[in-house]
Amino acid sequence: MRAPLPLAILLFAALGVPCEFDALDAQSANPIVSAPLPAPITKRGLAVEIRDVARLPDTRKLRPADQDVVPSGWARINYVRDLPDGRRFANDSRGFLYLLDRSNKPTVYANVAAAFPFAVYNRLESGFIGFTFHPDFARNGLFYTVHGERAMGNPATPNFIPPGFTRADVNHHNVITEWHATNPAANTFEGTRRELLRVGQVVENLTHPFGDVEFNPASKPGDPDYGLLYTSGSDLGFSNGGGPNANNPSQAQRLDTVIGCILRIDPRSPSVSGGMKGLGDYTIPAINKFAARRDPKTLGEIYAYGFRNAHRLSWDVTDGTMFASDIGMNNIEEINIVHEGSNYGWMKREGLFENGITRPGGKLDQLFPLPADVLHGRTKDEFTYPVAMYDHTQGQATTGGFAYHGRISALRGKFVFGDIVRGRLFVADLAAMKKADDGIPETVAAVEEAQLYVRDASGNRTYVTFRELIEAANGTTATRADLHFSRTRDGELLLTSRQDGTIRMLVPDSTGTAAP
Repeated sequence: MRAPLPLAILLFAALGVPCEFDALDAQSANPIVSAPLPAPITKRGLAVEIRDVARLPDTRKLRPADQDVVPSGWARINYVRDLPDGRRFANDSRGFLYLLDRSNKPTVYANVAAAFPFAVYNRLESGFIGFTFHPDFARNGLFYTVHGERAMGNPATPNFIPPGFTRADVNHHNVITEWHATNPAANTFEGTRRELLRVGQVVENLTHPFGDVEFNPASKPGDPDYGLLYTSGSDLGFSNGGGPNANNPSQAQRLDTVIGCILRIDPRSPSVSGGMKGLGDYTIPAINKFAARRDPKTLGEIYAYGFRNAHRLSWDVTDGTMFASDIGMNNIEEINIVHEGSNYGWMKREGLFENGITRPGGKLDQLFPLPADVLHGRTKDEFTYPVAMYDHTQGQATTGGFAYHGRISALRGKFVFGDIVRGRLFVADLAAMKKADDGIPETVAAVEEAQLYVRDASGNRTYVTFRELIEAANGTTATRADLHFSRTRDGELLLTSRQDGTIRMLVPDSTGTAAP
């Protein structure tokens, strides 16, 4: 019997360094940095200029005190979306969808809060969380929003309640709504709305709600995927408790629940499409792999499953590769390449480790190495593993990123993402990430940190952190960065924060000089 090797070997695996070793028998609470080796995220002089673009209005005083127990944050921006006609939209999760004119001056396009009197604003993951426009918005006037509501006193009935629970257990609702603008070219919304899906949430706090709704930007008219709507993959807070059936590995490993699942739906009502009805008033696409099973114990709208909080989805527009940024529990943050029908492991896996909850007396904050044959890919298990990752000495929650093919040469061919809480900007090589998508858990792409800098009126460069930019804007110390990314219609990257309400852009160096 071969003796287990030290944790240092695990770090080489995490960095993508080829090696042969047996899996450890001992549990590790922080498996990457417990090794006596350098941290897995490196700094190699990569630097990029950042500029302010716009600032949304201050909405800190617009919510009642009991509905906003996290009053910090000038405006809570989650997403910025560009339309092909040049218009730019941004949301404040306190309930407003803004249109930015060509000088980036914001005006209210839709007062979303006014439409939803039961909406919850008592934490950062609440309120009007996300939105997206149908790819044919200019013709059909359709866009989609996600928001959270309280269940108490709410007359609406959820379309779905997690298995093992009843309506009496539900304390929040996750709601996806379709809006129909009468005149898509108008700069203020007028029209109607229709509810697509209402999911009951049983966790005491509105934790890990649905947040992202996306259309595949790589899909073109005539493609089978065109016009199909994706949702983020959320455990709906089960990792943090939620009743007698919470913290059970099977909760995010079932195919009869939306927990931990990315859904793909045809937003058209079955009365219009003539297709198969989903949980709510939408159609299950016939092309969905799980729909083809016609198994009554499998939801046909599931695209992929086994996520803890894949709160952001994106695609490489050059080849259609789909990415999910999955926020970990106590140890590992993941970037995954998403394949239809695949199982990404939660709650049984975190990163390329086995979760302790799968063992008698084990806990969610414990990780154990995979069996050596699985780690090296000699034996395939039922899970798909991340193509990039970092641990909690480097950050606390990964924010969504994008495959970059824009004008900044230093970032071209990189996947650009970051850490929500600390505001660090990370990059990983796209080719290396796609190569790591080989079914072998130990092969992951290396992650680097990029530095940010600003130019003053004289052209002088000053290096800054994202959190320092927020503190300068607000004039106060920031306890967290709340970093999020959006992509412009021409492929550039916008950085936003739910703390200062400012939209910033990564730009080519304004002086044309390379970083030192």
